[in-house]
Amino acid sequence: MKKALLILSLLLIVGCKTKTVSRDTDDLKIKKVVEAEINSNQQKKAYQLGKRVLETCNTSKFKPFDETEVTKTVMENTTEERLTKTCLKFRQFYGSFIDLKLDGVYKTRQETIYRYHALYTKKVANKELRIFVDENNLISAIKSMDWDESFDAKIN
Repeated sequence: MKKALLILSLLLIVGCKTKTVSRDTDDLKIKKVVEAEINSNQQKKAYQLGKRVLETCNTSKFKPFDETEVTKTVMENTTEERLTKTCLKFRQFYGSFIDLKLDGVYKTRQETIYRYHALYTKKVANKELRIFVDENNLISAIKSMDWDESFDAKIN
């Protein structure tokens, strides 16, 4: 019995040996873009698409994206059914959508992140909308979350 425990303990120690994982940390670095370096056309596109998504909650009409605006993944994930489900919850808790206020623009190696404070009619509403634009100037992700004064570098 003692031999079996000893062997199991040794196997456990050998099995739990840590491995070194190398990562390219340049892809993970996020830096804030100064106002002078912001691409105004890209910013306008991010604002318009973000507003279009959130205004769907007010009008119940969604104009589908096309391949010149968003990536295929975003197009497939942004369906009228999904938006309706989200909008029901948002309207109940936050009221009607008013507008987006740009808080900052951040850059990774592959994407530009536009961070907006989403304004709603109810005072309890404190939401954020992040629009991710890839190197092909296509919206690669749209993410809604609770507002936090500091930008959280964890983007996923």
